This record gives sequence, structure tokens and C-alpha cells, in this order.
Amino acid sequence: MTYLGLHGLQHRGQESAGIASSDSNRLYTYRGMGLVVDVFDAGTLARLRGTAAIGHVRYSTAGDSDLANAQPIAVRHARGQLAVAHNGNLVNANGLRRELEAAGSIFSTNADSEVLVHLFARTSERKIVDRISTTLAQLRGAWSLLLLTERKLIAARDPLGFRPLHLGRLQHPRKGDEEPSFSWVFASETSAFDLIGAELLRPVRPGEIVVVDRKGLRSYQRLTAEPKRFCVFEHVYFARPNSYLGGRSVYHSRRLFGERLASEQPCPADLVIPVPDSGTAAALGYASGTRLPFEMGLIRSHYVGRTFIEPQQSIRHFGVKLKLSPVRKLIEGRRVAVVDDSLVRGTTSRKIVTMLRGVGAAEVHLRIASPPVRGICPYGIDIPTREELIATGRSLEEIRDFVGADSLGYLSLEGMLEALREPGASYCDACFSGSYPVPFEQPERPRPLINLR
Repeated sequence: MTYLGLHGLQHRGQESAGIASSDSNRLYTYRGMGLVVDVFDAGTLARLRGTAAIGHVRYSTAGDSDLANAQPIAVRHARGQLAVAHNGNLVNANGLRRELEAAGSIFSTNADSEVLVHLFARTSERKIVDRISTTLAQLRGAWSLLLLTERKLIAARDPLGFRPLHLGRLQHPRKGDEEPSFSWVFASETSAFDLIGAELLRPVRPGEIVVVDRKGLRSYQRLTAEPKRFCVFEHVYFARPNSYLGGRSVYHSRRLFGERLASEQPCPADLVIPVPDSGTAAALGYASGTRLPFEMGLIRSHYVGRTFIEPQQSIRHFGVKLKLSPVRKLIEGRRVAVVDDSLVRGTTSRKIVTMLRGVGAAEVHLRIASPPVRGICPYGIDIPTREELIATGRSLEEIRDFVGADSLGYLSLEGMLEALREPGASYCDACFSGSYPVPFEQPERPRPLINLR
């Protein structure tokens, strides 16, 4: 079930995948580089014994992209074994690491998540929930966590709720006259629940610690919940459209972004086309709001992932062509409104505009269903440095000229937040606004260990 659930979260990380399981006496762990389907086979899954498991798919935002940093991180310590799967970034990890190393800790990775393991191993409380509370109280930043010991599964979320985490229940088939039974399940997104047939119960609350063992499920609010700051970029791009985040449909959010974009940034076009797949729902909303026909003018190849390797400078321009192909009959001689979810570096948009002009588009109007990205994300989204962001220090006209469009329009920050407005909702929009809810150290990646062969 954990393996299947990771398939439902594959979009959240394609660099490595791992599973740790427990049979109540010891932990079993397997990790590998690549996609879930490539890392695991029937043999590796058979060796992951037990009745409880946690899994992780990774894309690196802190620490190098290598097997040493793949998760779950599994260790032995004075009181037993522990495996940790972490989504998010600890913004005070560098300072904590320096303190731990000065006190004698030896790190085997350069990922921020390992700091948590060392802090946990140094706690002295008897009850595990107290030890976890003491550990988490020292952290700053974003964490949605699953921890597995020999006999307990623990879920925890940071007090601001930056990254998503949900609680569900998986019903087991009845055998004869047995009473119905179920398992507790956790996942970043509800798309994982859909895949395994689990029922969504609720989000794990900001600051909440949930402990599951043979006695059942217990919830503790040990960390003071602060005003919510859920990552708005999850709704813009990162999450799957069929997921619900905090009870809100991601697809519905993106469609509303497109409708609001239509009212703010109309254009003289003959049709609307999306940049698939993440721009599709917003393009549908934009077409509805402008009353323009919607067409799939760009066809995406699902055999090329986000990590496509372009080995030579001379063929790098083929990257977008391998992933996206224009439908000439729809585009030739027509004014096209192209809707995408976000504009980060601008290089992909430039290639798309060039491609559309190459098949005869009369005009290309680029519409972005989010505000200009102006800042890095220290909380777990891999946004480039400010110097790499096209919106840094450039006017709208300069960005338009760079991508080569006839016009360019962004959704306003106010419009995006208005589309998401609902009781109790509050978002982190630091990558757009520059307003960071938790102060952070500048990234400082420790040097990786080098194996000499």
C-alpha cells in the first residue's frame, strides 16, 4: 500500500524513492535513485516485512541529489530504531548542525532532515510524544513528518502548516464473520488516498502530533498553532489537480485563477491553449471567463519527465520540443492566448512562443495564472536564486520582449488570494510578495563526502 501510495505522489519528487517498514521488532529499509517504478520490484517489496511502513519521494531542496540523502532516513540509537520521512525545509538547520557537530555528532548526509534525527536521539524523556515535542520545539521552518519506530507510527506538522499532510483510513476486506477492520494512513496529498482506496478524514492540524500504535490513534497539540501559512504554490503548481489540500480542490483553485486572470488580463485572441499539464485547469477558467474557445494546441509527451537530460549545448533547445508538440492546424494563422501556471526563469516560455510562431501563429499572448515570482522559497519549494528569476529587476515589457510574446499578463497577488479566500484560510505567498513568515538563514550546503575509488 505504501508503494502504491508513492505512485500517487510521484509528481512531488522524481530523484529518489524509499520505504521503511516495521514488524514490531526491527525496521527494514530500501531506497534508490529514480522513479518509484524503477526503484522497487517484487523482490525488494517482499523484503520490506511488517505491518507498518512509511515512504518518501524526493526532490532536493536542501542537500545533494544522491543516495546518501534519499529518504526515509533510518538509524539506530540508544533506545531503538527510527526512520524519518520529511517534507519541507528546516530554516535553522545550519545553526543546529554546527551546534550538534561541536558537541560530537557525526553526520552521514548533508540534508537538513538529519538534524532532526540527532536532536531526537539526544532527548531524555520517557514517553515518545514528549521526546518528539522536545525535538520539534527546536526546529524552525516547514516540516510535515512521518516517523516510524519498531512499534509506533508518528505524524507531525509544523505550527504554521506550510506543507500539506492528511489523515485517512483504509478499510480492510472482511473475512467471514470477522468484524470490519481498518488501518490509519497519512499522505501529503489525497491523490495517494484515491489510489489505494482510503477514506480522507481530515488534514493533520498545524502543530499537531499524531501517534498510532496497537492501542489506536492519539492526537496531541504540543506545539502552539500559529496563524496558518499554507504554501500557495501548492495550489498554483506543485500539487496534483485531483488532490484536496485542507479540504479545498486543487483543480477548482486553478480554474478560479484562470477565471480571475481573464477578468484582469483579457487579450485579443481567437482561442485559448494551455501549457499542459499544470496550466490546463487555469486555461479552462481563462477560456470560460473570456468566452474564447479552448483547444489543446500543445500536446505533451508523458515519456519525458522534469529531469530530462540535455547533454550537449548544441541540442538543448530540443528539450521543450521533446516534451511539447504544437498542433499546426489549430494554431496556424490564428491569435493564440497561451495560459501557464507560473513564469520562473522564462526560458521555457520563450521556447514555447518560438515554437508557436514556427507553426504559423499570427499572434501569441502569454497569460500567467499567478503573480511574478520574485523571491526564493526557504520552506521546501525549489525556486531558483533571485538572480535567476526573470521578474527580478525587469519590467513587464522587458519580460515580454525576452519571451517574445505580443503581450504578457500576470494574475495579480490580490486576485490570486481573492480566488482562494475562504473562512480560516491564510497562505504563505513569500515567493510572490517577499513577505517571509519565518526568518531564515541563507542557504549553506555542507560539502558532500567524496568517495575515492
